[in-house]
Amino acid sequence: QLILVGDHCQLGPVVMCKKAAKAGLSQSLFERLVVLGIRPIRLQVQYRMHPALSAFPSNIFYEGSLQNGVTAADRVKKGFDFQWPQPDKPMFFYVTQGQEEIASSGTSYLNRTEAANVEKITTKLLKAGAKPDQIGIITPYEGQRSYLVQYMQFSGSLHTKLYQEVEIASVDAFQGREKDFIILSCVRANEHQGIGFLNDPRRLNVALTRARYGVIIVGNPKALSKQPLWNHLLNYYKEQKVLVEGPLNNLRESLMQFSKPRKLVNTINPGARFMTTAMYDAREAIIPGSVYDRSSQGRPSNMYFQTHDQIGMIGSGPSHVTPMNIPIPFNLVMPPMPPPGYFGQPNGPATGRGMPKGKAPRGGRQKPRGIGLQGMSQGNMPNSQASQDVVSQPFSQGPLTQGYISMSQPSQMSQPGLSQPELSQVN
Repeated sequence: QLILVGDHCQLGPVVMCKKAAKAGLSQSLFERLVVLGIRPIRLQVQYRMHPALSAFPSNIFYEGSLQNGVTAADRVKKGFDFQWPQPDKPMFFYVTQGQEEIASSGTSYLNRTEAANVEKITTKLLKAGAKPDQIGIITPYEGQRSYLVQYMQFSGSLHTKLYQEVEIASVDAFQGREKDFIILSCVRANEHQGIGFLNDPRRLNVALTRARYGVIIVGNPKALSKQPLWNHLLNYYKEQKVLVEGPLNNLRESLMQFSKPRKLVNTINPGARFMTTAMYDAREAIIPGSVYDRSSQGRPSNMYFQTHDQIGMIGSGPSHVTPMNIPIPFNLVMPPMPPPGYFGQPNGPATGRGMPKGKAPRGGRQKPRGIGLQGMSQGNMPNSQASQDVVSQPFSQGPLTQGYISMSQPSQMSQPGLSQPELSQVN
């Protein structure tokens, strides 16, 4: 027997080679097993976060399935006197209009304005009664991490030793760990070049779920709101009245407006048999009794499908993944029951190569045109091009062979074991 423990909605192994990532090595064994239909058992009770902190990650990343094993009263720190914008919600997004710049290494970014604000927030937490080892500062960029270490030691208003005991690390390094208070510095502030590492929803999931008592995000909303998932987060924080600006001793609610959140659709959900196939906007299942309350309204009827790029590779460019990148294994589309219309032929089986449209091929069942390990074929891609995207996998007789799910029998797998599914295009 084999038992794997993990979470494919959080960061996986980093694949630096683009060819290796495109060949499927960015997909972990854990993901492959889930993709093959081996039903995972989800531990649904979280004992770390204040309930207000777990609401957004639960509904966006875990289909609203997380339950709180701690109450709000359990997450009120004794002897800690910090004025949150909303007393019952220990979180806020601090609007910062700083400028990003390339770090001295030439391969990373830093934001001096954000660093100064992070130091002020850290100092205020320390003065409110938090101990240095209870505070964690995380950022996606090594350039910002290095700059924060130097800035806080030389420019902090308190004793240098206090700042030295505050841990400053990357988001990736904090996976699997926790602190009482987490400060997230987003760094990116260019509205025209994308948000880089922050595009990965798994990284946002990790960042938002490290704190026990409180989360403070420092960033530029104008730049971040252009990415759909961050747009949901910002709208949610605004609805909760914790999107703030101004001096730290006199925070006021920001009047900044954002576009209406779009539906985030999880088209490649590996757990289609036991989880919903859509990611809901930030209002759903969060505001009890509202028209967006999933518990009373049920699943929406206007679900749609959209393809996504793989997210295991971290490139050097400022934006290396699509805006709609969702934290799910790539190269899999679980067709609904009954299956939708076929690509190019809504009411009939897949046409054989060289056969005229409207006529079914003779002989046995045809293997559907698929999406191979190169990624998904887009709806506007010619059929011949889509069929050429399949990459042969070495050692095809071994356990990691490539199978496929038949559209005529969507619930059956052609190859048991650890295979990489190949599925047809879903419009």
